[in-house]
Amino acid sequence: MSTTGYFTDDTICALATPAGTGAIAVLRLSGKDSFSILSKLFKPSGKTDFASVESHKVILGQLSDNGKPVDEVLVTKFVGPNSYTGEDVVEISCHGSWYIQQEILRLMLDNGSRMANPGEFTQRAFLNGKMDLSQAEAVADLIASNSATSHTIAFRQMRGHFSRRIQQLRQQLLDFAALIELELDFSEEDVEFANRDKLIELLNTMNTELSQLIKSFALGNVLKNGIPVAIIGQPNVGKSTLLNAIFNEEKAIVSEIPGTTRDTIEDVLVVEGVSFRFIDTAGLRESDDTIESLGIERTYEKIRQAAIILYVFDASTTTQEEINETITDFREKFDDEKQRLILIANKIDMLEEIPHNFINLVELETIFVSAKRKENINLILESLLKSVSVGVEEANQSIVASSRHYHALKKTLAALDEVFQGVHTGISGDLLSSDLKAALHHLGTITGEITNDELLGNIFGRFCIGK
Repeated sequence: MSTTGYFTDDTICALATPAGTGAIAVLRLSGKDSFSILSKLFKPSGKTDFASVESHKVILGQLSDNGKPVDEVLVTKFVGPNSYTGEDVVEISCHGSWYIQQEILRLMLDNGSRMANPGEFTQRAFLNGKMDLSQAEAVADLIASNSATSHTIAFRQMRGHFSRRIQQLRQQLLDFAALIELELDFSEEDVEFANRDKLIELLNTMNTELSQLIKSFALGNVLKNGIPVAIIGQPNVGKSTLLNAIFNEEKAIVSEIPGTTRDTIEDVLVVEGVSFRFIDTAGLRESDDTIESLGIERTYEKIRQAAIILYVFDASTTTQEEINETITDFREKFDDEKQRLILIANKIDMLEEIPHNFINLVELETIFVSAKRKENINLILESLLKSVSVGVEEANQSIVASSRHYHALKKTLAALDEVFQGVHTGISGDLLSSDLKAALHHLGTITGEITNDELLGNIFGRFCIGK
C-alpha cells in the first residue's frame, strides 16, 4: 500500500490540543527517533533515566534548550507497537502558554522530527494495522460529534462494530470466490466446488443485510450532521419569533413589517442528545422585491433539504380552507413521503374565542403555541424528538452515516445482483468470478483492504493536524 505524500520512516510531531492559550497543552512525537529526540531535551526528576522508563508510564521532568529551562512537563511514553500509531510515541503535557508550545515544537523540529500532515497520526495507525479504514474515519467523526447520537454512531464505528460485520460478509463471499477460482483450475475436468444453491442463499442473505444498511443511511446521515428542520409560512405569522422562542434568545430580527426575513437563518439546538438544525426562512408569497424573491427561492431549496417542516400560520386569522390548500400545494410541490409536516398554529394569545375548526386541526397534527409568550414551545420539541425516537434507538445498532460507505454498499449490491443473475443464467465460471471480484472490491474499500493514495488523501486530509 503506497502512501504518496506521507513518509512513514520520518518521526513526526504536532500539537495535539487546540491552538491557543490554556491551562495545559499536549504535543505528540511518533516514529523511530521519538525517544532519542526526547532524550536530548528532557531530564526526568530524580535519578530516573528516560530510556529506562517503562511503556505507558508518565514521568515528571524538565524540558530544556541546551541547558536553558523551557518548562516543567509530564511525559508519557508508549513503546511501539503498543501505541496509537503502532510506533514509538511520546506525549508531552506542558503549561498552556502559546510561547511554550511553540518553543517545544521548535525544539522537536530542530532535533530531527518534522511537522505531521493532517491526520497523519491516525493514518499511521491504519497503515500499521491498529485500526481499519472505517474505524479511522470514525475518529474524525468522534472528534466532530456535537450530540449524544452522533457520538454514539461514531464511537460504535470506531470500536469496529460496523467494520466487523462488513469483514464477515466479505470473508463469506471470498470463500465462494476461492472455490470458483478452484473450478477454473480444473475446468477441463468439469467439476463444481462452489455449491450454487448455497451461493444463492448467501447472496439473498447479503442482499437483505446490505439493503438494510443502505436504507439506514438516510437516518444515519441526519443523526450525524443534525436533523434539518425548516420553519416556513406566510410573511408575518411569527416564524422568526418562534425561532427565538425555541432557542430562548434573539436569533432573528422580529418586525411587524411583512418580509423582514429575506434570507435563511440557521442554528443548531441539541435536545436530549439529538442535534436539530433549525432554518428560519423567508415568508412564502409572491413578491416584486428582487432581494425578497431570492430569499423565497432559497426557502424552497431549504424545504427540499429538510427532514421536518414546521408550517407556521396565524391561528387567529387563517381558515381551515387555507390550511387545506397549503397542505395540498405543499405535497404537490415537494412530493416527499419521508418529510414530516407539522402545523404550528401560532398567536393563540390573539384568539378571542376558540375557532370551530380546532378539532380538524388537531387531526392534522397541529401544535398550538404563542411564540410571543413562549407558550407550548416544549410541545414542539417533544414532537421533534418523537420523529427520531426510533432513529436514536437504531443508533445503537449498525447504521451507515458515511456517504463513502453508502456509495460503496450500493456498488456492492449492484455487483451482487450481477452474480445472482449470472448464477441463474448459468454463465461461465470466469465471468462469475469477475462479478464476485467486483463485489469484493467495493466491500474492501470500506474497511481498507483495498485502497489507493487518492482515497487516503481524501479521508485523512480532513483530519486536524495532531490527530
